[in-house]
Amino acid sequence: MSNRTTMTEFLLMGFSEVRELQILHFVVFLVIYLAALIGNLLIFMAIVFDHHLQAPMYFFLINLSVLDLGSISVTVPKSMANSLMNTKSISYAGCVAQVFFFVFLVGADFSLLTVMAYDRYVAICQPLHYDRMMNIRACVKMAAGAWVSGILYSVLHTGNAFALTFCGGNIVGQFFCEIPQLLKLACSDSYLSETGVLAFSVCLVLGCFVFIIVSYVQIFKSVLRIPSKQGRKKALSTCLPHLTVVSLFVCTGAFAYLKPTSSSTSALDLVMAVLHSVLPPIMNPIIYSMRNRDIKAALRRLTGYR
Repeated sequence: MSNRTTMTEFLLMGFSEVRELQILHFVVFLVIYLAALIGNLLIFMAIVFDHHLQAPMYFFLINLSVLDLGSISVTVPKSMANSLMNTKSISYAGCVAQVFFFVFLVGADFSLLTVMAYDRYVAICQPLHYDRMMNIRACVKMAAGAWVSGILYSVLHTGNAFALTFCGGNIVGQFFCEIPQLLKLACSDSYLSETGVLAFSVCLVLGCFVFIIVSYVQIFKSVLRIPSKQGRKKALSTCLPHLTVVSLFVCTGAFAYLKPTSSSTSALDLVMAVLHSVLPPIMNPIIYSMRNRDIKAALRRLTGYR
């Protein structure tokens, strides 16, 4: 217990010890962060200020943009600051906050994607009941449920992780505080409780994933029953951006967390962490703006581009 209570900081892993490469890392991450910031803010403002985009799907998309912007803001700025100042340290409280907010935002993100799958299911499989089932009150409750589930999920993970006794040093083998890397620093006799939490998390994530899969199976069945080719194409076009975003989220997460663990951190671990924490927030606005005509039209009206 004394090792844990006296620890005041952790050391994050840098991308390079060479000063020129550290500056390059700062510039690359700055460009990525600004792109994610601008992309998500444009999506947010296009929906908020355009009265044509009042459907539940766009309400959920606003929430997704906020969550994506938050998740990338938790990890990238600190890594940029460390590279710029040639340091690796993060305070104990800063590490706790980083773990809490990252798990909260990513968990809420996946919950929201599950809700959005239900929205597409109702829109295509039960169109006559869509207005009743997806009214504004129901949408607010579902979005709030996604946020609250993310908070509860994060409290469970963060509280359990930092209740452990850290006796394996203070060097985190990642560019941000990540629970799997923190577990490597924990004493083995405290590992069992976190294993239980991880097992619960796997069941929860699989439950959401199965719900999304079942929703799309029903959606594809309904689409195949649409007589006209144009109708089938229109129905699929409303689902394609969401399906692409879910695939990106699940694939990057699976590569990051389902690969075999090792005692030492490799360059692959860093790459996978970057893909999982950075790629979805920057790609989601691009996917929706490219694949959705209404979003493209709203962006043109917002920017004055014709």
